[in-house]
Amino acid sequence: MGEPALSLPKKNEIPKLKRNFLVFRFMGGNLISFLGDQIYLIALPLIVLAITGSPISMGIVAALERLPVLLQPFAGVLSDRLNRKKVLLICDLGRCLLVGGLGILFTINSLELWQLYSGAFLIGILTQLYNTSQFATVPGLVRKEDLQAVNSINSGIFNAAVMVGPGLGGLIISFYHPGYALFVNSLSFLIAFIMIWSIPIKTAIREHRKNFFSDLKEGFSFVIRTKAILMTNLAMICSIFGTTLFLTMMIFHLKDSLHFNTLQIGWLLSIGGIGAIGGALLTNGLKKRYTYRKILFIGSSIGGLSIILFGWVDTYGWLVLANGIGTAAAATMSPCIVTIRQTLTPDHLLGRVQATSRFMTWTLIPVAALVSGILAENIGTGYTIMIGGILSTVASIIYLHPSLSK
Repeated sequence: MGEPALSLPKKNEIPKLKRNFLVFRFMGGNLISFLGDQIYLIALPLIVLAITGSPISMGIVAALERLPVLLQPFAGVLSDRLNRKKVLLICDLGRCLLVGGLGILFTINSLELWQLYSGAFLIGILTQLYNTSQFATVPGLVRKEDLQAVNSINSGIFNAAVMVGPGLGGLIISFYHPGYALFVNSLSFLIAFIMIWSIPIKTAIREHRKNFFSDLKEGFSFVIRTKAILMTNLAMICSIFGTTLFLTMMIFHLKDSLHFNTLQIGWLLSIGGIGAIGGALLTNGLKKRYTYRKILFIGSSIGGLSIILFGWVDTYGWLVLANGIGTAAAATMSPCIVTIRQTLTPDHLLGRVQATSRFMTWTLIPVAALVSGILAENIGTGYTIMIGGILSTVASIIYLHPSLSK
């Protein structure tokens, strides 16, 4: 018999979205956590730059942080077997302690590269488990007809953090240094922990008669049989590889190659978040008029081209524009892909289907991060980013599969 699994209110007990305060509190915890993540995103490369000054080291750190994606299938089984609320709490508390510890070591000038590598890897494990459990929790908190709207709002919340977080991180680092930015990130995880802990979610015992590997197989089999999920996963394998080439070197490109200061970088990322919020909130309206096939194809094409533009231009205004277009396109696509998975998947498979999908689409991320560092060392950050944009643009063709037109 497994651990207690998350038991949520019956569907006829769930209120309409505008009165569903439980899900809004849940998303509020996400907002705080997302905000801290964006500060971490700008602080980590600057810490690596301060310690090593090497793009390859940045590639290694990024690869280690993303390497736990290979454990996603196991995270999916745990999410479906264990109490999901407790999993979320453990992950928030663990990340709070790890990020805070790295911040302390850097502040007292005692942070060594092996500690940074180890910390990034452990944070990556907890993040993968958290994201899977969070995904599997949401459908039980809302009515089915509100799922697309909730995913759009949640994506908008994430992108609001994208808008505010980097600018705030840039200010903190400009006045102090990256160690203090990690303290803020650690605090955000603590606040998210408290908010999730305060949500009165009941639990129930669910018996698991299958062994662990049978559960794994069931998740993979469902994804392969469900063509709409399979096709989006195949498209994302290519597009995420390209996007990772871009994101791994983005801060290095702006700081080391184009020589923008930390505050300029923070504002550039924050301004791009405005487009992302618009894209996320626009998705619900677009779905009423267009198929997922059309939304995903156009969004992927525009997003890939924006990355190419980002690697090609070197003026601040054009970089802001390219980043804004790219984040808007990505934000338009994300709620659609999440809703496709949640709508087509039965509740008892939600954790495994999400984990299997992430495993399929993110497996090459550690490789892409390392390749990004090697390419940047040899051909420069700009050309590395443009190659990533080309791969992301080509991936859009897969979204034309007929299964996504339904």
